[in-house]
Amino acid sequence: MSDSSEYTPPKVWTWNKPSGGRFESINRPISGATHEKELPVGRHPLQLYSLGTPNGVKVTVMLEELLALGHKGAEYDAWLIRINEGDQFGSGFVAINPNSKIPALVDRSGPKPIRVFETGAILVHLAEKFGTFLPTEPGLRAECLSWLFWQMGSTPYVGGGFGHFYAYAPTKIEYAIHRFAMETKRLLDVLDKHLADNQYLAGDVYTIADIAAWPWYGGLVNFDSYGATEFLAVHEYKNVVRWAEMIHARPAVKRGRMVNRLSGEPSSQLHERHDASDFETKTQDKLAGTA
Repeated sequence: MSDSSEYTPPKVWTWNKPSGGRFESINRPISGATHEKELPVGRHPLQLYSLGTPNGVKVTVMLEELLALGHKGAEYDAWLIRINEGDQFGSGFVAINPNSKIPALVDRSGPKPIRVFETGAILVHLAEKFGTFLPTEPGLRAECLSWLFWQMGSTPYVGGGFGHFYAYAPTKIEYAIHRFAMETKRLLDVLDKHLADNQYLAGDVYTIADIAAWPWYGGLVNFDSYGATEFLAVHEYKNVVRWAEMIHARPAVKRGRMVNRLSGEPSSQLHERHDASDFETKTQDKLAGTA
């Protein structure tokens, strides 16, 4: 891939050379399975196939929040999908998510398994199934869903846009970083101004909108996502910081962020979750101590 800033697109694009960058080995312009591999199935009603990225964290936080409220039907097995190794292109995963993106959920609580993919759909499915974190009053429900889909529609500019060009692209392209830093800061400003008058995204109640947005925007506040917290001057968005810290303090959020995690302190990594006791006995520091 040329480092030159000048690029003349061909009349018709063809896939004839590596794209470069951190995810070069798994990027391709076609869909479908590359190999046969069935997915494991555990003993719980809900089977999650995921990785501890911001999108994966949305669902594990939701599940841990449901369990914290006493919803025993929200017990789940969380299986690790190593996207850098191409697990998402196995036949079993493609069967439950033809888009080959984590996370994907199979709800086996009824007579026929139900597949659910895309995090917004998974959060709505779980909220409606258990009757919580999605308001029923029409105005509040609309507000919650509006902010949920704001996150779904806008945050690719943060991750696939800014995060990619700032942290993962093989070369630093000023135009691309400038363009997506501008949009990321605009989104932070949208969030900051809304949170100036609201405790949570849908008002005074914590909902799936917050659960969806926090791993991304809270990641910039709490965990220096992409090493860019200072670059983006995230501390200037005082209301976002307040909101992110409040959500990060929730015990279920702390647990959810550990599940399927492959980075950070070993004590914060629970590669797979099959029982509530796994948080105490099967984090990477505990497993290393028994090896």
